[in-house]
Amino acid sequence: MNSARIRRDLQQIWQAGIDAVRADRLLQNAVQVDGNEIRIAGTSVPLADLDRIVVVGGGKAGGHMAAGFETAVDGSPFEKLLSGWVNVPDDCIRPTKRIHLHPARPAGRNEPTYEGVVGSREILNQVADLKDRDLCVVLISGGGSALMPAPIPGISLQEKLAITRMLSAAGANIHELNTVRRQLSSIKGGGLKKACKAGRLVTLVISDVLGDPLDVIASGPTVASSTTPTDAIAVMKKFDRRGVQVNTMHILDMLVKYPNWPSKEPVTTDHPDTSFRICENHILANNQTALEASAEAAKRLGYETLVMPMDVDEPTAEQVAIKLIDQIKVSAAKRNSADPPLCILSGGEPTVRLAPEDSRGIGGRNQQLVLQALAELANEDTMPPGSIGLLSGGSDGEDGPTDAAGAMIWPDLIHAARQSRLAMQHHLGTNDAWHFLGPPGALLRTGPTGTNVCDVRVMIVA
Repeated sequence: MNSARIRRDLQQIWQAGIDAVRADRLLQNAVQVDGNEIRIAGTSVPLADLDRIVVVGGGKAGGHMAAGFETAVDGSPFEKLLSGWVNVPDDCIRPTKRIHLHPARPAGRNEPTYEGVVGSREILNQVADLKDRDLCVVLISGGGSALMPAPIPGISLQEKLAITRMLSAAGANIHELNTVRRQLSSIKGGGLKKACKAGRLVTLVISDVLGDPLDVIASGPTVASSTTPTDAIAVMKKFDRRGVQVNTMHILDMLVKYPNWPSKEPVTTDHPDTSFRICENHILANNQTALEASAEAAKRLGYETLVMPMDVDEPTAEQVAIKLIDQIKVSAAKRNSADPPLCILSGGEPTVRLAPEDSRGIGGRNQQLVLQALAELANEDTMPPGSIGLLSGGSDGEDGPTDAAGAMIWPDLIHAARQSRLAMQHHLGTNDAWHFLGPPGALLRTGPTGTNVCDVRVMIVA
């Protein structure tokens, strides 16, 4: 197989996985109108029982989810009951009729912003205004944590930003990040559910976390937190080794003593869960959904397929790259010229330990992974480069603060890279994969995809 075909197949197989988890299609499948009844993920509600349908939420797929919901009820009696507010990145705004899409952060900046705080307050206000005959639908997808910031009293947005940056730079994984963020938010860790006064609450989720833990995806706005302020303190102590987040630690200590902070009164629930006639959470798609679709596409192109087991707690991008190359070596050693080409698929979301800011370049976890894989293959003299291709891309179309979703390598690039081993190590050490992989055309540029189910990785062994 030549490089041109390997590059083409890598992209086609990856794209098939992304198409299978397109948010607008998922919503149109999940929400259906049958006369005077609306079915949402299998639950039917008669028109006669409803006064309002309010759709709220946040995430990178939020714009497409909202558009899909509107399409599902378009022209029906339920359309007249519909309104809502969803926080999305500003490059994910698209035309909608009744659900307002709020630009809560700039493209490529996966951090909470003041605009996100404004939007989150509006979401909390809208759900608090609902009544028993109203239906609240919450749309949740990856990136929702940063897109729905609502700091509790005593914590400023600037402090939350500093905490997120500190934890991310120190190598905290998504579970550790969310353990802290949930405790410092009025909307996460079940905060939105607590504020909602509707008689029916249905949450539709596109999962970007392996294993689909509902309390972790977007920090679980409609799910009671499975962690405590004490857990958050442990995470802070693990990563804040200099002890600079003094105010945050003070607030977390107060939450341990007074769970209803800032009030020092006992915890009360104005709207207990039992008062909801419907209170459901539904996973519409996840990383496995995408991998299965990519496997089917690979089979249609003539490949045998192997889907690697998922690692819920993935290590660093560099460690994942080494693991993938080891799998390629094992698979290649078992094959002969009579075998069809093999497509190996995997998914996940590794971490990246960041270089010091003054020496840090540009890149993302997928680009770092691909560059490490390229370095491994460039040092592998026993394996012919003409047999291998690899692509790793973020399903949301984003990879760090760059214009790329990820990157790919193919036989000709592997051969050329054997002359650039020192340069690769420098770019790896400074998180500057974008500048190394850009000139040979190895970056994967898709723009926003309208979904988010972690990363999808495609490997070819010919």
